[in-house]
Amino acid sequence: MAVKSFRGGAHPPERKDRTSGLPIEYLRGAKSVVIPVNQHFGAPLQPLVKVGDQVKRGQKIADADGRMTVPVHASVAGVVKKIEPRTQSNNVDGPCIVVEADGSDGVDFLAPLDGFACTKDEALARIREAGIVGMGGAGFPAHVKLAPSKPIALVIANGAECEPYLTIDERVMIERPGDLVEGVALTMKIVGAPKGVIAVEENKAHAVAGLEKAVAEKGRGFDIEVQLLKTKYPQGGEKMLISAVTGKEVPSGGLPMDVGCVVQNIGTLVAMVEAFREGKPLIERGLTISGAACASPKNVVVPIGTLVSDLVAEGKVEVTEAELGRVIFGGPMMGTAVPHYAIPVQKNTSGVLLVSKKEAEHYVEHSCIRCGRCMRACSCRLSPALLNQALVAGDWEDAEKIGLLDCVECGTCSYVCPARIQLVQRFRVGKQLLRAKKQKEAQNACK
Repeated sequence: MAVKSFRGGAHPPERKDRTSGLPIEYLRGAKSVVIPVNQHFGAPLQPLVKVGDQVKRGQKIADADGRMTVPVHASVAGVVKKIEPRTQSNNVDGPCIVVEADGSDGVDFLAPLDGFACTKDEALARIREAGIVGMGGAGFPAHVKLAPSKPIALVIANGAECEPYLTIDERVMIERPGDLVEGVALTMKIVGAPKGVIAVEENKAHAVAGLEKAVAEKGRGFDIEVQLLKTKYPQGGEKMLISAVTGKEVPSGGLPMDVGCVVQNIGTLVAMVEAFREGKPLIERGLTISGAACASPKNVVVPIGTLVSDLVAEGKVEVTEAELGRVIFGGPMMGTAVPHYAIPVQKNTSGVLLVSKKEAEHYVEHSCIRCGRCMRACSCRLSPALLNQALVAGDWEDAEKIGLLDCVECGTCSYVCPARIQLVQRFRVGKQLLRAKKQKEAQNACK
């Protein structure tokens, strides 16, 4: 099998060895959950319950009208104790519904639906009603992604999992290959794609045999193959994955459908299968808990809304507090550092890292030495050094021309920079300021 890749990238230490061989543990006995109302990319939701209401597991508790919305469901059966702002994994306080479990087994799932026999509209409606979003990090509504306005020739299952530490997707590919393959076939049926590819990095090559067997047994006759990719960061980025698998480049400002592709995360595909087969909404999340300050690293599935601090307090996760330097939701390259771990797991939480003080060492930023390493490493073929120069000078027009809005914030440039310039952080802030500036100009033009 040919091993494919993309141009640019870097090779940060993988640090997956602590959890790659550990089976998934299902920790479903949460005493209470703090469920963020808004967990997706799109329009905000409104609670459908009030304090004191009894809710069942799987019951819809927040929703709104609009295409760019997906509902939120109760992940445990119990009583709504509070509806109030809480700190979330993006470091912003947002409305959350606090449910205290009452020990009952009450469920309120959807009726099972054959995704291969129903219409496309019925399938998309089911995916939305199940609250399914992209579970790789962005949280984009899945029913919107699976209704592209352009023909789709290829569905790619993103099994790269290129972020250091994270191994939950690897474990799903090993433990549930049949469900993954069925999810690929289901996606191909919905979007009308003739071809499907399960893309796997070389460091997870041991999962290939099981996946190929599952394709033969569970592929339902769809044309699906497994493709090995070079182990390199950010191989799992949507645009980089498409480039590696197809050789095509998503145009500036474009989407995967512009080159005839749809990319789905491993967890998303399995969640889709459960939504059809069992009528189960997206109420659980698989993630990796690791880091040098974590004495009990593991791959787990927990109810959405579970506080990491509760897992620690209940002894399900052991933390060496004296060594703890930082808590990161997601991976170390694109994840978000948070002030503490009393924060809920969301639909797009792929990992929680309890990194040591040594791992979280802070470096002093120096002046750019014009070495060009960031330009060679940038998988988007941008010039990070020039972008940084434009942003420091406050030249927004020049920054946009250089490609600021095309940056995917993968952090590769910051990783390879010998001057330790926090490039990706500057680009994140710069993009926010540029968009605010353009919005203000548009408003002024309308007056």
